[in-house]
Amino acid sequence: MTATMESLIGLVNRIQRACTALGDYGGGDTAFSSLWDALPSVAVVGGQSSGKSSVLESIVGRDFLPRGSGIVTRRPLVLQLYRIDEGQEYAEFSHLPRRKFSDFAMVRKEIEDETDRLTGKSKQISPVPIHLSIYSPYVVNLTLIDLPGLTKVAVEGQSENIVQDIENMVRSYIEKPNSIILAISPANQDIATSDAIKIARDVDPTGDRTFGVLTKLDLMDKGTNALDVLEGRSYRLQHPWVGIVNRSQADINKNVDMVIARRKEREYFATSPDYGHLASKMGSEYLAKLLSKQLETVIRARIPSITSLINKSIDELESEMDHLGRPVAVDAGAQLYTILELCRAFDRIFKEHLDGGRPGGDRIYGVFDNQLPAALRKLPFDRHLSLQNVKKIVSEADGYQPHLIAPEQGYRRLIEGSLNYFRGPAEASVDAVHFVLKELVRKSIGETQELRRFPTLQAEIAAAAGEALERFREESKKTVVRLVDMESSYLTVDFFRKLPQEIENAGNRPGGPPAAAAAPAIDRYSEGHFRRIASNVSSYVGMVSETIRITIPKAVVYCQGAQLGLLLDEDPALMERRQQCAKRLELYKSARDEIDSVSWIR
Repeated sequence: MTATMESLIGLVNRIQRACTALGDYGGGDTAFSSLWDALPSVAVVGGQSSGKSSVLESIVGRDFLPRGSGIVTRRPLVLQLYRIDEGQEYAEFSHLPRRKFSDFAMVRKEIEDETDRLTGKSKQISPVPIHLSIYSPYVVNLTLIDLPGLTKVAVEGQSENIVQDIENMVRSYIEKPNSIILAISPANQDIATSDAIKIARDVDPTGDRTFGVLTKLDLMDKGTNALDVLEGRSYRLQHPWVGIVNRSQADINKNVDMVIARRKEREYFATSPDYGHLASKMGSEYLAKLLSKQLETVIRARIPSITSLINKSIDELESEMDHLGRPVAVDAGAQLYTILELCRAFDRIFKEHLDGGRPGGDRIYGVFDNQLPAALRKLPFDRHLSLQNVKKIVSEADGYQPHLIAPEQGYRRLIEGSLNYFRGPAEASVDAVHFVLKELVRKSIGETQELRRFPTLQAEIAAAAGEALERFREESKKTVVRLVDMESSYLTVDFFRKLPQEIENAGNRPGGPPAAAAAPAIDRYSEGHFRRIASNVSSYVGMVSETIRITIPKAVVYCQGAQLGLLLDEDPALMERRQQCAKRLELYKSARDEIDSVSWIR
């Protein structure tokens, strides 16, 4: 094998092995175009007991596959062969990545055990492949897929659909345009009845991808041969038929070495009167070289499309990585920096909601401009300042000694009672703004793209914001109630000093009665007197109401700012996703570089 061929096929094997490790092979992650499906491989197809396992073992030069009667291969076996320059042969399974098998009897047992893990001890099948890599100085770089043998009848212990299930599974592998079909047929059966040839012809009618292999030539009836098939007269393919002589059952029972078996195969063809003239193009060693050469041809033809797929996958992965975000640093300083950056991103979105760049802040203005004034207008001052209630409060305030000029204590009690009504709207405004702020925090967290990869951080921000807003709400309520209490604790004296002057001025207006004559109008026992008291209190309360309407929003806004403490803990599933993306990205970039390094060689 030329160095170029080894480079190309070895490259494909390495990419396939990496795809296997990442789980990105047929039926794998649909988020990306599967590189596995784009890479050429050899699918081994045949009926049960057609000699498939023996052909594979002859190519590998090792006895490692399960044997028995009926259906033995119950899961696809993806067999990747790697030629090494020197050293001991060994095998590795993708499900046991850190374990090397040098005893191939243990390889056989692991295949059986791994099959049973999915299918049990039954005769059922599974489409989930087993991936096996063999490293040896005696193999060629090659990927072979051993598929369950085709059958015509379900036996006891199998489902009624198993015939169709096996055929569907086989088709899923050989329908791929990059798949090379190795159709195994026994020479001691009529080629017209070959299950392998029939299904290969269905998916590859021109025969461009099909290689015919004739097994059990040594078991044909005496006086007969398979020259019509091998020389392409019975059924012609684009590629030459290859005859194989497997180990006999007696040789298998005696554990005859595969090196000896290969020598005996060469001797059979070299000394056969029927096949001697074809000896150089027969046997398992020739078949392995033929398949490697065909793989090289296919790989060369597919390099442009493979490169295009790799570049497309790289673009998709880099876009995905940008969406997922770059990995979080492990040192504390870098993590703190990341936290601060995320906090700034959240703070920016939150401020945009408050300041008008995003919707939401207008709802707070609505509380101040509509909800609070409406609540103040609905306060029951008419009932509190009714004539009957004013008389009652003023009389109670006077006690046993009625007031002389103005009922100061009565005024104070009426005003204090009126101002107490402001508590409800003031506290309701705080609650309304608190509700809006909580909703804006929730929206801001959801709209901060950088936070989406950190669910724990999102939860901590939400919790910290909730705690802070709750604390600030209580502070706001205390502040606005304090504003109301301040108005109650000290009345604006100038307002009331003007009242006697207004009365006197009313009496001295041109055309009006003299001041003395006006005295009866302010008789402390008359209804007019109490109505005037109610009117004065109402005027004062109106003035305070306007002050409250202006100052409460200031107090609420001042008190309900939030400072949040944060933690950083990324979603494990997202971390795993990013790691997978990073590995795939590394794989594809490495594959692109390797393809570039060998594709120019001819």
